[in-house]
Amino acid sequence: MLGASVGEVVLGRKVGNKAMLYGAIAGTIPDLDVIASNFTDTITANEIHRGFTHSIFFALIFAPIFGWIISKIERKADVDWKEWSKLMFWGLFTHPLLDMFTTWGTQLFWPADIRLAFKTIFVIDPFYTLPFLFFTVLAAFRSKDSISRRKLNYMGLQLSCFYLLCITIPLKLYTFYEFKDALKEQNLSYYEIETKPTPFNTILWTANVATEKSYLVGTYSILDDQPIEFRRYPKNYHLLGDIEKYPNFARLVKISKGWYTITERDGDLYFNDLRFGTIDPTGNDSRFVFSYKLEVKNGELTATEVKKDYGDASRMMKGLFERIRGN
Repeated sequence: MLGASVGEVVLGRKVGNKAMLYGAIAGTIPDLDVIASNFTDTITANEIHRGFTHSIFFALIFAPIFGWIISKIERKADVDWKEWSKLMFWGLFTHPLLDMFTTWGTQLFWPADIRLAFKTIFVIDPFYTLPFLFFTVLAAFRSKDSISRRKLNYMGLQLSCFYLLCITIPLKLYTFYEFKDALKEQNLSYYEIETKPTPFNTILWTANVATEKSYLVGTYSILDDQPIEFRRYPKNYHLLGDIEKYPNFARLVKISKGWYTITERDGDLYFNDLRFGTIDPTGNDSRFVFSYKLEVKNGELTATEVKKDYGDASRMMKGLFERIRGN
């Protein structure tokens, strides 16, 4: 949606809906890095995701290439390759700008090893997307020379940006201090805390709290009127043994930003990335969204992602919406 709307801003007056089409394509291209998981190991694929293809460098290098290709396809359009390149640049570049506000992190300044993750919005948020979609679709049904087309498209951009910058950021700050106050009131000592929204909304937030031997995880809805409850997940680092010495383990720790626990099941060890929480964020769930089975093979540590088991998804969604309404 963002790529389509930006494409309209850049070239809508000249090429109409083709600007939205190519803008949407540009806004999709950076996420094609997920294809790497088909050709490499799990750890490397996670390191690649939101790396090179989400950088300013990628946008600068590939926008002219894609722009030249489109100029050959759209020969009848009164637009040269430089203008197509401009459209592609803004479509490619605004994608990682939006991704910076999610939890995973984005290497905007690749090759610098800096991942920007503001954690103010879930990767799928209807409050951001649906109004944006509504106004962009309305704009698409207007003629390319129509003033109302531009106004509708700008309305979608303004609403989405307002929500992202003026709603999600203040809510993150507000809920952050609610979590801190709850920890203080409950006399819970800790040395680090991070917060993020739960799936599909910015009303219900979750906090990961680091203590000496465990992590505390709590949820807070801005509609709550009862104290925040924290669930405890032991770190279990003592289970690792010699695994800590393997380079691949250090890579996993780096990917998780140090937010991880170790669990043991049937004699196997599992690395759980806490940044994305449990599959069911509203209950006492021990199934983590990102969990990796650790195995040593031929003197090397391997990590295999555990297939996600969502169980009864409708029940889980119902529980999520009930929790959003407050405790």
